[in-house]
Amino acid sequence: MEKKRRIKHYRDLDVYHKAFTVAMKIYEITKSFPKEEKYSLVDQIRRSSRSVCSNLAEAWRKRKYIAAFRNKLTDAMQEASETQSWLEFCLACKYIGRDIFEEIDREYEEILSMLNSVEKNAEKFCF
Repeated sequence: MEKKRRIKHYRDLDVYHKAFTVAMKIYEITKSFPKEEKYSLVDQIRRSSRSVCSNLAEAWRKRKYIAAFRNKLTDAMQEASETQSWLEFCLACKYIGRDIFEEIDREYEEILSMLNSVEKNAEKFCF
């Protein structure tokens, strides 16, 4: 659950900061992937990791309608889960080590938990 402070913008959300940080970590890690993965695995995992943030931004603008807000949060959760799936491919292809996989996977589990908490408490964020 978000800390007790005035949240005026989606950028004030702890979950947004965490998702953005992890997406940037994925960006840095994928720079070293083989060129043949540029238009497949690299594009897919970068897109899904960034989509967590963009769906949060869209959700924030839909706070007038609680169902629409929750729907965009669900989209963010789906993108986070998709990113976890792509991470498994990165591990299986030996582009990342188990330690990196477990670290990022754990971070996405935290993001998913945070998103779930926001969704369950949507009325506190909506108007």
